[in-house]
Amino acid sequence: MAEGKKSSPVARLTAAVIAVVLITGGIALYVTERGSGNNAAITASLGDKGQCSGDVAKAKAVGAAATGQVAAMSPADPPVPLSGLAFNGPDGKPTTLGAFKGKTVLLNVWATWCAPCRAEMPELDKLQAEKGNPDFQVVAVNVDTGSDEKPKKFFSETGVKSLKLYRDDTLEVFNHLKKQGLALGLPVSLIVGKDGCLLAHMNGPAAWASEDARHLIAVAGS
Repeated sequence: MAEGKKSSPVARLTAAVIAVVLITGGIALYVTERGSGNNAAITASLGDKGQCSGDVAKAKAVGAAATGQVAAMSPADPPVPLSGLAFNGPDGKPTTLGAFKGKTVLLNVWATWCAPCRAEMPELDKLQAEKGNPDFQVVAVNVDTGSDEKPKKFFSETGVKSLKLYRDDTLEVFNHLKKQGLALGLPVSLIVGKDGCLLAHMNGPAAWASEDARHLIAVAGS
C-alpha cells in the first residue's frame, strides 16, 4: 500500500465482502469475454497516448488526492484516450464517452449480480445528486446481458433516482477495459477528464458519498 494511503474501516469492510464472495463462490466477480461489438474498433485509438500527454500532471494530482475511502484509485500511467468507449444511453441509442466532452466523468461499470456493485450504487447515486452538474457526471454502465428489466428493477427497488441507466448487454465495455489492463473484475471505476482522457482507475467498491470521494472529484475537475 502506498505511503499516506492507510486503509479505513469501510475499505477493510469492502475488502472483506469481496473476500467472502470469492471464497463462497456465490457470485462471480469476473465475466467472460464475448463478441467484438462497438468497442473492437477503438482498441487502436486507446494506444494513441500522445493526445493525452498534457494530462500527465493532472493524473498524478488525482492519484495524490486518492486517500481514505478512495485510496484504491490509481493514477493513469500514462493517461489514454477513452472517448470512443461505446455503450447505450438511457434512451437505448448508441453513444460514447465522447458525448460527455467538457465534463469530468466518473465511469462505473457494474452488474446486478455483483454484490459489491449493488452495495455501492446508492453511494454513486448520492454523489450524482450532490455533485452532478454541467461539469461533472457519474456515468454508471450496467453490463447485465439480456433485457433492461433487471437493472431497471434494481434502480426502482433501491431508490436510485439521480443516476441515469447506461447499458452494454454485450460486455464489450468490460472486456475492452480488461484488454487495456484497467479492469480485473466488477465493479470498476474510472475518472475521465474533460478531454476524454483517463486520469485514474480502480477495481472494487468505494464509499463514493464520502468526503474523500468529493475531494477526489474536485481535484479531477479542477
